[in-house]
Formats: sequence, C-alpha cells, structure tokens
Amino acid sequence: MTKILVQISKYVLLLIMIFFTIETYMVLRRKSDTARRRIMRNQIWLMVLFNSVSYVIMYLQSQDPYMILMLICVIGYILVVQILYRIIYRKASLILLNTMCMILSVGLVMQSRLGMDTARKQYIIAAFATMVCFIIPVFVRRVRWVSKLTWLYAVVGILLLGVVLVLGRVTGGANLNVSIGGISFQFSEFVKISVVLFMAGMLQNRTDFKQVVITTIVVAIHVGILALSADLGAALVYFVAYIVIVYVATRNPGYVAIGLGGMAGACVVAYKMFEHVRVRVQVWKDPFADYEGSGYQIIQALFGVCAGGWFGTGLFNGHPEMIPLAYEDFTFAAICEEFGVIFSICLILLCMGMYLLIVNIALRLDRPFYKLVAIGLGTEYAFQVFLTVGGTTKFIPMTGITLPLVSYGGSSLMCTIAMISIIQGLYIMRKDEDEELEEERRERIRRNRQFQPQGAEPGFRPQQYRQEQPYRSEQAYRPRQDRGQVSRDTGDLERKIEEQTKEDLALRNH
Repeated sequence: MTKILVQISKYVLLLIMIFFTIETYMVLRRKSDTARRRIMRNQIWLMVLFNSVSYVIMYLQSQDPYMILMLICVIGYILVVQILYRIIYRKASLILLNTMCMILSVGLVMQSRLGMDTARKQYIIAAFATMVCFIIPVFVRRVRWVSKLTWLYAVVGILLLGVVLVLGRVTGGANLNVSIGGISFQFSEFVKISVVLFMAGMLQNRTDFKQVVITTIVVAIHVGILALSADLGAALVYFVAYIVIVYVATRNPGYVAIGLGGMAGACVVAYKMFEHVRVRVQVWKDPFADYEGSGYQIIQALFGVCAGGWFGTGLFNGHPEMIPLAYEDFTFAAICEEFGVIFSICLILLCMGMYLLIVNIALRLDRPFYKLVAIGLGTEYAFQVFLTVGGTTKFIPMTGITLPLVSYGGSSLMCTIAMISIIQGLYIMRKDEDEELEEERRERIRRNRQFQPQGAEPGFRPQQYRQEQPYRSEQAYRPRQDRGQVSRDTGDLERKIEEQTKEDLALRNH
C-alpha cells in the first residue's frame, strides 16, 4: 500500500508544483487586485498541501516521527510569516513572499529526505534569519541616509574578505569559512550585499569615466581577494553583478564588452594559477577519465538526474545519498532523481520568476540608488542559480556555489533571506511613493475644480485657460461664490461712468 501511495504522491507533488509555477507567472499579467489576492491565497493552500503530502509520505517510508514534527514546524513557519507580513507590511509583495516560501519548502523537504540533522539546522537558520530580517523593510523605508554610506560598504566588504583570506578554513581547495564560537560563517555571502550597495552608491549620481574607473578598482580589490582565497565562484557572481550594474547605470555597451573581455582573461589566469580549477575544467570536459577519483561527484550527479526520468522515483525510492555533497553542492541532482526532471524545470522557472519579480520592482523605482540595488541583488541571485544548475548538469564547470534557499548552508540562506527582505523594503517604499503621487494628483484636481471657470470641462488647467482666454482671467479665476459680487461691482461702476458722462455733456452745452 505504501508503494502505491508513493507512486501516486509523486504525480500529486508534480501537479502542485506546476500549478504554483503557473500562478506565479499569471500574477505578472493580472491587473485586478482581486485576482491577485485570489492567486496568492491559492498558493498558500498549495504550499500547505505540498508539505503535507511530502512529509506524510516520508514518514510512511521511514517511520521517523521527526518527519511529522518537521511538517508542523514548516507549515507553522509559512502561516506565521504570512500573517506577520499582512499585519506589519500590508503593502509588501506577497507573491514574492510566496515564491520564497515555496522554494524554501522544496529545500527543507529535500534536506529532510537526505538527513534530518541538516534539515533541523536549515529550518532553525531560516526561522531565525526571517525573524531578524523583519526589521530590514522598515530600515529601508525610513532610513534615507543608506545611500550616503558608500565607502563604508567598501571598507566593510574588503575587511570581511580579508579576514577569510587570513583566518579562513580551507574547504575544497578554497578559503571559504571562518569559525567563530564553533559556528562557521562564509563572509563572502554577506559581502554580496555590501558590494552591491557600494556600486549603487558610486553610480547613483555620476556615471562619468572617472567614477566608473574608481568603482572598477574597488570591485577588483574584492574580486582579487576572493581569487587569492580561491573562492572563484563568489568572485564570478560579484563580477557579473558589477557588469550589469555598470551597464544599467551608464547605458554604455562598451563597458560590458571590456568587462566580458576582462572576465575571460581572468578565467585563463585562474586556470593557470589554481590546481583545483584545472581539475574542475578537466572533469567538465571528460568526467569518465577519472571515474573513481575527481570525476566521481559529477558522474553520480548526472546519474541522479537521469535516474529519476521525467516524473522521478518518488520520495525514498531513489538513492540520492550516493551523490557526494547532495545536501550542499548537488541538491539539484537529488531533486531531479526523486521529484523528476519536470518538477526540477518548474523549480528553475520558479527561481527565474522570482528574478522577474525583482526586476519588475527595480524598473518601477525612480531613485537610481534603489534601482541599482534591486538590479544588482536580483542579478546575483539569478546568476547563482545558473551556476549551480549549470554545474550540476555539466553545462559549465562546477563552481561550488549553493542553490539559494534549497541547498544546505547557513550563510547562504541568511544572505538570500536578507536580500529578499531588502527587495520587500524597496517594493513597500515604491508603493508609498505611488500613494503620495496619487494624493498630490487628487489635491491638484481638487484645487483646479475650486478655481475652474463656469462651464469648463473636467480636468481643465488654469494656466492653459489663461493663455486661451486672457481677457477673462480676472473674473474667471475667482471662486464661484465671489463671482456674483464681481458682477454687481462691475454693474455699479458702469452706471457711475454713464452718470458722470451725462453731467460732463450738460456742462459743455451750457
């Protein structure tokens, strides 16, 4: 009976994922607020159903009571976050929140399947980061001097990366983590935010050649420290974000061409300098050349992607534990195996849907600083997804970058939630500005109606009317209650002029 339920569940989970993904893109086309709210309510029910089916099936397969406990915790997290956002941030982008919760749910389900220990840690970090990051939208809305701390962001970023370079722990050939109080921190994840804030601050008002050169030098220092630490995946993310921000700020494709040329040259230099880079390129070219050695990871990942087929094997029916680092670098391969390729494609579309939502928010922001921040953070997120999925499927060499919100990694998870909270703050700020503009427009209409001439069309403009009817300007623009008095005064004046004229003519005849 359990095997039948597992086979049925994989199709149910696939349909839930398809419906959720379709509705995420449908929101971008819906103009009606009622239709948008209906879609977002449907997505909450789909998330609850997805987690319920997943954890119940995993409990039936493993008989682990922690599966039921994790189900209660995940559903509680989703509902609490939804309620708090609706109470505290009524103007927040709920579709962006739903997308984040769904991607995080997929990650927690997969981590629970691979090992309950990592799943518990991932959940605790997600809950803690979400609660802490609740203050970020308020900070973005209220604190307007954030755009003036440009060089502080640069100094903090360089110092954090320098600490990793000097004191970092070597993992996979690269200095990635610093241990503080027994807890490992990957500072390069947090510097992703500070480097974007620095670039946005530098290019918000000036985009001349000198300013671009200064920005390039500081970003190059960041990338250079990462290169010395052999953390080339993070360096690549920084550099792509730099190219995009510079292009958006300057609209000069020449900078893009120079940047891409420099990136190509840097890749060649990295290939010559670092042994583990040469190994990864060789594995990418021919992983079967060293099947039991350096190529074992990518080969097992490819086997996992293919083993599930279109619809997957079902939870606990595959063998993702055979993939090395399945809970970190190769989580996408484990998802492909047990959820199927179609489900994984929907997950990629969901990640890209989040990127489109961020770009949509960025395009509606008027202030250059906030626009560049949103574009930069969105680019880092999208490119990180590309590097992870591309490395897992052997489209590009593996870089060791985690899949945001899905793969296990405390620093990556906290950084991604913080980035989404910043975007939420920018979205709320834009809504506030829209309301202010709408209020100003209504006030202008009210003033125009108060001073509009009799019989004028709705929406008439006093300046335009004065130009077209200059001879009526004095009377036409008085308040309506004064127009009767104006007419009486004019009539009295005309009678006095007529009487005075008659007296003058009488005196002249005498």
